[in-house]
Amino acid sequence: MDDRGDERAPEARRDGGPDERPDGRRDGQPDERPDGQSDGPPHGGRRHVGARTPRREDARLLTGRGRYVGNVRLPGTAHAVVVRSPVAHGRLTRCDTKAAWTVEGVLDVITPADAEGMRLPCVTLGAGQLQTSYPVLEAAIRYAGQPLALVVARTPEAAADAARLVDLDLEELPAVIGVERALADGAPLLHPAWGTNVVTDSVLGDPDCEAAIAGAEHVVELVVSIGRASPHPLEPRGVVAAFADGELTIHTATQAPHHVRDHAVEALGLTHDRVRVVTGDAGGGFGGKEHLYPDEALVCLAAMRLGVPVAWTESPGDRLIATLPARAAVHRARLALDGDGRFVALHADVVGDLGAHPSNVGISPFAVTAVTLPGPYRFDRAGARLRGVVTTTTPTGSYRGFGQPEATFTRERLIDEAARRLGLDPVELRLRNLLGPDELPCTSRTWQPYDSGDYPRALRTLRDLVRPVTRDDGRRRGIGFSCHVESTGLGPSMEMKAMGMLAGGFETAVLRMEPDASVVVASGVAAIGQGIETALAQLAADRVGVELDRVRVVLGDTAATPYSSIGSIASRSLAVGGGALIQAAARLREKILAIAAHRLEAAPADLEVVDSAVRVKGDPRASLTLREIATSAWRGWDLPEGASPGLEERVTYDPASSTFAYGAHAAAVAVDPETGAVEVEGYWVVNDAGVMVNPAIVEGQLRGGVAQGIGMALTEEIVYTADGQPVTDYLLPTTREVPDIHVVTLETAAPGNPGGMKGVGEAGTIGPPAAIGNAVAAALPEIAGQVTRTPLTPETVWRLLRNAGGRSG
Repeated sequence: MDDRGDERAPEARRDGGPDERPDGRRDGQPDERPDGQSDGPPHGGRRHVGARTPRREDARLLTGRGRYVGNVRLPGTAHAVVVRSPVAHGRLTRCDTKAAWTVEGVLDVITPADAEGMRLPCVTLGAGQLQTSYPVLEAAIRYAGQPLALVVARTPEAAADAARLVDLDLEELPAVIGVERALADGAPLLHPAWGTNVVTDSVLGDPDCEAAIAGAEHVVELVVSIGRASPHPLEPRGVVAAFADGELTIHTATQAPHHVRDHAVEALGLTHDRVRVVTGDAGGGFGGKEHLYPDEALVCLAAMRLGVPVAWTESPGDRLIATLPARAAVHRARLALDGDGRFVALHADVVGDLGAHPSNVGISPFAVTAVTLPGPYRFDRAGARLRGVVTTTTPTGSYRGFGQPEATFTRERLIDEAARRLGLDPVELRLRNLLGPDELPCTSRTWQPYDSGDYPRALRTLRDLVRPVTRDDGRRRGIGFSCHVESTGLGPSMEMKAMGMLAGGFETAVLRMEPDASVVVASGVAAIGQGIETALAQLAADRVGVELDRVRVVLGDTAATPYSSIGSIASRSLAVGGGALIQAAARLREKILAIAAHRLEAAPADLEVVDSAVRVKGDPRASLTLREIATSAWRGWDLPEGASPGLEERVTYDPASSTFAYGAHAAAVAVDPETGAVEVEGYWVVNDAGVMVNPAIVEGQLRGGVAQGIGMALTEEIVYTADGQPVTDYLLPTTREVPDIHVVTLETAAPGNPGGMKGVGEAGTIGPPAAIGNAVAAALPEIAGQVTRTPLTPETVWRLLRNAGGRSG
């Protein structure tokens, strides 16, 4: 695919059937590239990139043959149960295990004394961060659910019985819930040696934001509260660890196998060559499975101590207190405009709730909120103050969108509130301030190097799609819009170093054509339900010149795949992993053509790959099958001078920059003023993820993300009591809450990516909270200025309406 930017309006695609596309072409028919040339396959067969190829993963997933941790059965496996703290803040003064050992079948009980010195790293560090690693087990208690011991027995039932008999003596201390409480004078200190509950405090962006805001004609200020939300993959976290002959094998559901291996090495004191991590299909991740957890490290320690495999699966009751949640933050944000409605400045004071201590990702989700705050708009000045605060709650970590839904909610609510106060149409106000295609590439006020696209076109296309719902049922209705730019394809490595990430952003692909001309792709990214196995196969088939069923993709095993520092996070598995594969395929194809040219006595430029054969253009009789070439190469026969035997290429791709997808969302809602209940009656998305390898996968990612965004907007939140106990009611959206989601896709090639691809994994999640919040504000103008939190539960909306009615009275 052409590496240049888009020189014409990007193509738009609406929802279509499996065979017919909205542009009138059949799937498999070549698109035009931005430069007007055909980007058909380099061979004469079917074009796979751009086709709605059914996901190859689904055949096993839908027939019960998925490869999950729960299916791992090793001889002699023991079972583990985690003993967790019942209090939010305090100290473990005694851990008596004598009664636990009386249960028949108990094999081991691990207490803080047994795990002394075991620590897990904080891979992403904030400026001046006071803690860079955290203990796997310790006596200091800082959240309800914190691991305090691990019991291992021959059966799950025995382990559970013994865990209940572990006798804990606890010295309880006051809980600290919410960032306001943590920042208050006299608040209990979670880490007394620090002398503060603030882990990091920094500023970014333009230093003169305050002056610009002070001199503006109009200023809108909102205090936004983002509720704590939890990833909820279908497959819970789980580990089966086995230690034999000095080597540890960890079967686990993870998004980043090599990342988990790095953590295990650091925590357990082993060398990298002695640790293998294997993951199968990983039934969802959403950010919650991107590192090794303390309870998982304890399972590995137990396997090493016992010399038998040890299995553990997170229980449903533990998920809300054990798997890292995300989002929780408070933003004090201001938008300044001039008399013509032009955006002058944007600033936010972002206070992120880190929970008990900085997690693997630390403050970085809140930093991403600050950095992505300007979105797709033109500002003279933009900046943020960024603080991370500890509280007596489960540490916060990654969740799909990683700070971007929060930034979008705050920015887009400010824009709609400005439009309401100034009497302007909210769509027109956005169009007035959106960066145009002629202004790209550009760098945002917070250093984001936007690459390509047409932001105004996305919003105009969306506006034309939206259809209001009209019913006379006593409910009040409104439509809300939101726009965003999505940072995707995380990298490059040196920029990540500058950001405080102790990891690399490159990906490596190993591409091999076997003697029978079948093709094997090995990549370090992981399959987590996003369809990466199919997409990589499509890329390889087109770029090498073989049929799709001749390509096998190997993922999820650190012993069989190239190193990937951070795996499948940040919408990067295809943009970066696919970029490496495209470059490897180019090299492999070049070698194939060189061997064929030598044997056919022709120039490589005069050859083409058609129907699994290399032939001289214009002379089909002068040809060699790919199998003949591959067999010859692996035997070392008839090779050009200087060529080595075999057909295998290994390429590492470290992108020059991240890529930047973008989109616009709209929601139509109905609000019952008597109960405060909000129903999303219609939802529309326009999204540009660059070149789409598989449009059906892209649309599926968008719809799934929107469903999660609806949950964040309306129902999902982990709430704590004053003494730090989590309320266990957690309401995921169902088919009742998720309407039909109408999707239109645009294609603007990423100029710096070998295939023109941008990520799409998080795009659907970024826009819904803002679009729905704006729709609720439009439906209820009397409380529009108070629509400033997620989720907008019926109780929240009802209280706002009641308070507004009281003020009016």
